[in-house]
Amino acid sequence: MRTEFDTPDGTVYAVNGVSFTVGPGEFVGVVGESGSGKSVTMMSLLRLIPIPPGRIASGEAFFDGDDLLQLDAAALRTIRGGQIGFIFQDPMTSLNPVMTIGRQIIEPLRIHLDMSKKDAKARAQELLTLVGLPDAKQKLSSFPHELSGGMRQRVMIAIALACSPRLLIADEPTTALDVTVQAQIIDIVQKLRDEFGTSMVWITHDLGVVAGLADRVLVMYGGNIVENALVKDLYQRPAHPYTQGLLASIPRLDQKGSSLTSIEGTPPNLSSPPVGCTFAARCPHAFDKCTEQTPPLFQVDDAHFAACWLDTETGDIREH
Repeated sequence: MRTEFDTPDGTVYAVNGVSFTVGPGEFVGVVGESGSGKSVTMMSLLRLIPIPPGRIASGEAFFDGDDLLQLDAAALRTIRGGQIGFIFQDPMTSLNPVMTIGRQIIEPLRIHLDMSKKDAKARAQELLTLVGLPDAKQKLSSFPHELSGGMRQRVMIAIALACSPRLLIADEPTTALDVTVQAQIIDIVQKLRDEFGTSMVWITHDLGVVAGLADRVLVMYGGNIVENALVKDLYQRPAHPYTQGLLASIPRLDQKGSSLTSIEGTPPNLSSPPVGCTFAARCPHAFDKCTEQTPPLFQVDDAHFAACWLDTETGDIREH
């Protein structure tokens, strides 16, 4: 998939040839710096980017045999919110400020599941209880501004889960919350995943959260996936220099006195992307080929792929 945005300063190539799959019941973590293309990729799948200035230049997004990028608006609406749920990053701007919490949960239940108003209200109360919101019955008549950030995020999860979706996409759902509430939200998501077997995509910049939740991790940089691996393989044997840099920048409680390592330089300007590897300018291992040709995703192990010309374990140069 390729997604672009037209701006006064030229075209921004936000997503450049990203390709991945999510299996039934699988939990996929998507990590990377701000601006790496994580959110735009997932929003593009459901055609949630603003058009214009954005456009999906090419690609396919198959769900249950249908290409979401080719469906008409009515067919797509039956999937969005019904079979695929989306938890947005900022619940204050994602929730409708002039509609009660109850109405915002009841509406998708009536549209997608054709529930009666009475049954939908009962289900809405059940969902608020499920996500740990106290006084669920009273909260149905509350407006978003009357709730705390943690409560609003719970409401967003309840809305996303209302129709028991087969796939749930969460866009940094704990970023603006304090650590105690973050832990509560993560615990809720884990329980829901275990109970319903929902496939999940969790977008985050927090590698610690991913370690405890994900089955598989996609590492994004400069609009590309630079590494795709099972979570244990990624942490034990990171194969891309960018992933190695991210992991080296995490504080370690088991290594007292060790200093943090930063990744020198800045992310690439995606309105004028560099030739070759987008990480080359910041990479300590870069050589001539890195600035001349874009590396494909090489298979490192059975379910481990990295887009790097250098095998960082052996020091060998990979050939395409």
